[in-house]
Amino acid sequence: MTIREAKEAVHATVLVGEEHLDEEILAACGSDMMSDVLAFVKDQAMLVTGLCNPQVIRTAEMIDMKCVLFVRDKNPTEEMLELAREAGIVVMKTGHRMFMSCGLLYEKGLRGGSDYERFS
Repeated sequence: MTIREAKEAVHATVLVGEEHLDEEILAACGSDMMSDVLAFVKDQAMLVTGLCNPQVIRTAEMIDMKCVLFVRDKNPTEEMLELAREAGIVVMKTGHRMFMSCGLLYEKGLRGGSDYERFS
């Protein structure tokens, strides 16, 4: 799935990284706990979160996430957007809650990586 397709699936607004929307993402991770996100360790992925602080962008950068989707209409700060810009990470937001966002992405074919493979 491309980031653009993910954006459309969850009716998101792009805040940073419009030029990267045609990049492919292979998996997603939905969490507000950055320790869980670090355990995910998947590149070419999207992070779906309601946690809105600079650590989210730093964590996404550390594990080569391509995209961060903030749920519940969270508004990242300019500092966070600048960090994402510098790292080449797409930042989007949606009004949906995390459960719905993850469900919409799953419905369109995006999976959770190794967890999905383990239980399928």
